Amino acid sequence: MKYDPGSRFFDEMFTADGQVRPHYEGVRAYLERLGVPEFERRRHLLDAAFRNQGITFTVYGDAQGTERTFPFDPVPRVIPASEWAHVEAGLTQRVRALNAFLADIYSGAQILADGVIPAELVFTSSHFRREVHGVTPPGGVFIHVVGTDLIRDERGEYLVLEDNLRSPSGVSYLLANRQAMTRIYPGLFEGQGVRPVQHYATALLANLQAVSPKPGGTVVVLTPGMYNSAYFEHAYLAQQMGVELVEGRDLFVDAGRVWMRTTGGRRQVDVIYRRIDDDFLDPLAFRRDSSLGVAGLMEVYRQGRVAIANAVGTGVADDKAVYAYVPDMIRYYLNETPLLNNVPTYLGWNADHLEHMLTNAPQLVFKSVGEAGGYGMLIGPAATREETAAYLERVRANPREFIAQPVVGLSRHPTLYPDNGAFEGAHIDLRPYVLFGRDVTIVPGGLTRVALTRGSLVVNSSQGGGSKDTWVLDHDGPGQAQGMTQHLHGDPAPGAAPGGDPLPGQGSTQRQNQFQGQFQSQSQGQGQTQGQSQRQGQVQAQGGAHSYQQQLEKTELGAAPAGEEN
Repeated sequence: MKYDPGSRFFDEMFTADGQVRPHYEGVRAYLERLGVPEFERRRHLLDAAFRNQGITFTVYGDAQGTERTFPFDPVPRVIPASEWAHVEAGLTQRVRALNAFLADIYSGAQILADGVIPAELVFTSSHFRREVHGVTPPGGVFIHVVGTDLIRDERGEYLVLEDNLRSPSGVSYLLANRQAMTRIYPGLFEGQGVRPVQHYATALLANLQAVSPKPGGTVVVLTPGMYNSAYFEHAYLAQQMGVELVEGRDLFVDAGRVWMRTTGGRRQVDVIYRRIDDDFLDPLAFRRDSSLGVAGLMEVYRQGRVAIANAVGTGVADDKAVYAYVPDMIRYYLNETPLLNNVPTYLGWNADHLEHMLTNAPQLVFKSVGEAGGYGMLIGPAATREETAAYLERVRANPREFIAQPVVGLSRHPTLYPDNGAFEGAHIDLRPYVLFGRDVTIVPGGLTRVALTRGSLVVNSSQGGGSKDTWVLDHDGPGQAQGMTQHLHGDPAPGAAPGGDPLPGQGSTQRQNQFQGQFQSQSQGQGQTQGQSQRQGQVQAQGGAHSYQQQLEKTELGAAPAGEEN
């Protein structure tokens, strides 16, 4: 494997002197056995599979078209067990403090009275919702699903870049990535001790049902519709959980309850996993021009007759200015020392910080506190003088809406670039997904995002980024893991390719059966919403779990030229 790790950034796979890290030994050996040409050929199969399955995202305002296939690099990111244990403990600590903060500020606001966090910062946040002050959601759980963005600096230390508490996206790509990797590169997993991620949908459903106002309540996924950037994910998760995917027009309020229109009559809804921002949830409470929500929903919510996940008003805790105070929340509510540090952050509303931001703009990264997806940023070292001057005018006009951070050299990872067929270092981050309720459940790994534009530090898909499969091992490596399930552990089958994978037409049936159905949809609930069958059918027609596997088998065994769509 030809690869230069360099010395400027922390490299995930190699040390600065070119030695492979112990937990990557198995990946390196597989790549060398398989060879770059075969590895590249299978990458083309991955691309075709993602196109056929309809694994897409949307870029708004792009001249090339809004919908794109989600880019994927097949060299996995590997995290050893001891390293993950530290990350997991830090995330658990952080989510507990954030939930305590939300419960506090929407009731007594003691943390503000004690001066730990400036009250002005909280009450001027565009995501603070006075409409739900005094409302305690079922079980006192405000943040049912959390996606925390982590990076590693030049020393290899994990730092928290931001918290995503409203409706964090991307977990469907995590699951689809793993499914595709186990189908296209099955030999890569042999003897590695990779912890599974397929249980996420089951755990999510259990987490949602646990906050239902009544036992056995009905759960739905509320989507803005098929033109939303994350619609694939909304449909995918609804299918995996075996619940209804609904739009606002499918729901209505009557007699103090929320109901769903179905072909068999109305059906009460008890839990709404919403993928809609607060502003659009209820035109009677928030934006009057919203056609995406449900009129009267907030009144039912205030009465405790429906649960909404994540709770209304959680956005105040992922405001990029409030983020700077999360370590103080941990000390205040938990009386603990933070296990994961923040990136140093300057706040525009603080006069001293603002002066530093304006003076040192060419060395800083500026962010708008209300933006997401890589929008509203200025990377000082990469910006022109004119771009910087124009951006700083906005900062001066409304300093509360901006923060700045020093440029952090994100860690890099070997990535296969299709234009030259070579492995090069690309910057990455990590978004683990945390389910919070009676217990804290964290999917082992998360979504590793990679900056596929050479030299870029921006990993967001909307800015040219892609993703990788993320492995968490049950050991620290090297060496073969113990107690693994059969489909991730064992000797190469007869008639295997150099990497331990079945050759076309040989020894593949058993492995296909082992993975068959892992992502099949659970049985759908009775009483489908009007129009909902058609919407889910569109996603399945693009390539449901079964047709996806059939397509891979057809591509693998049918000898179609690499990169050609069947």
